[in-house]
Amino acid sequence: MKKIYFSLLAVLFMFTGCGEDSTPEDAEQEVVVVKDSIPTITGDFIFLADAAVIKGKDFIYGVEMDSISRKLADSVAFFKRDEFDMVPVTVKAKILQNPGQQGWEELVQIKEILEISARIPDTATAPKVKKDIDKP
Repeated sequence: MKKIYFSLLAVLFMFTGCGEDSTPEDAEQEVVVVKDSIPTITGDFIFLADAAVIKGKDFIYGVEMDSISRKLADSVAFFKRDEFDMVPVTVKAKILQNPGQQGWEELVQIKEILEISARIPDTATAPKVKKDIDKP
C-alpha cells in the first residue's frame, strides 16, 4: 500500500513539475528611450552676405556662422529661386543666448543638417486655365 501511495505521489509531483513555467523571456520587456539633448529645429532658412536666420511658426533664431552653417548655405543655394527666398530645412542645433547686443535674442549653433526641402508651389490658389483644344 505504501508503494502505491508513494507511486501516486511521485506521479503527481511529475505532472505539477511539468506545468507552465513563467520565464523572464515571457515577461514584457521595458523599453528605455534616451532623450536626445540636442533639439531638432524645422523652419525656413535664409542666408545673406554675412548673416543667416531660421524662422519657424512661432520662433526666429539667428544662426551662428561657422563651417556647418556655411555648408548649409551652400546646399540651400540650389533650391533658392532668388536671393531672398527662404528654404525649408530640418537641423539639429543648440539654442544659445546671444552674448552680443546686436541681432536676435537667441542664436542657434547648427550641429547636424538633417533635411533640405524644396518648396512646393501652392497650386490651390493659382488660377486654373482651361484651354479648349477642339476650337481653333
